[in-house]
Amino acid sequence: MAIWRFDAIGTRWEIETAHELRSAERELVDAEIDRFDREWSRFRDDSSVIAMSRAGGTISSSDAGAMLDAYRELSRATAGAVNPLVGESLEALGYDADYTLVAGAPLVAPHGWTDRIRWTEREATASEPSLIDVGALGKGRLVDLVMDALRDVPGDLLVDAGGDMRARGSAVRVGLEHPYDPTKAIGVVELQDAALCASAVNRRAWGDGLHHVLDARTGVPVRTWAATWAMSTDAMRADAVATALFFDGGPELAASWDVHWVRMTTDGRVERSPGCPAELFTRR
Repeated sequence: MAIWRFDAIGTRWEIETAHELRSAERELVDAEIDRFDREWSRFRDDSSVIAMSRAGGTISSSDAGAMLDAYRELSRATAGAVNPLVGESLEALGYDADYTLVAGAPLVAPHGWTDRIRWTEREATASEPSLIDVGALGKGRLVDLVMDALRDVPGDLLVDAGGDMRARGSAVRVGLEHPYDPTKAIGVVELQDAALCASAVNRRAWGDGLHHVLDARTGVPVRTWAATWAMSTDAMRADAVATALFFDGGPELAASWDVHWVRMTTDGRVERSPGCPAELFTRR
């Protein structure tokens, strides 16, 4: 296997292929990542998301419909805990474009975001300045886009964006990293023609108990769950469910989307979905 490693959107990527990727194939991947970043990143001043945060208006993107449709289902399932307008809430706690990491008072995300944001398959329009954050599912969406960009590459293929991954071809054995000890795994799963996405409170964490998984209704980081893992046929849905599992309603959404999952509480207890194929090493 050949492995191409690079950094993009603030994480480490590894793309494994049966043979070395050609320059034209790498250029396709670079172009797709750059396009997505220019449209949806709240960490670059020239993105469409930042333009919307300043003046409202429209984001033209082929990802708008798929992502915002999924966000609507996430919000309904979690009674509003997941909300794409949580960007200002994250900034209030210091997780901003400058990585200030100095927390102010918690900020509740705007209610009724589907009234403020309207969308079609290829556009999203805000009626007033609004800061969208696609962190609940955006990396999974991009993994799917990169996988699609490499659809003509023959043989086995694994796209891994900082632990959010999708595999094609032969089965890949993947460890479920312990959220409090990266040298250990709480279990393993075999991934074949499927995606695995994870979220944990030790990732993108700062200050005293601050991390990136917020309850949009309070603007405060979640406290009950430490880590989640979700397996689906596509990475965007796996990523979305990995976020939803931090809240009530997450398991029900996963069942309706036919997504298997594992999650761990902050005191070390583990739950998993019925029929989940993961092999677990820890107590339940």
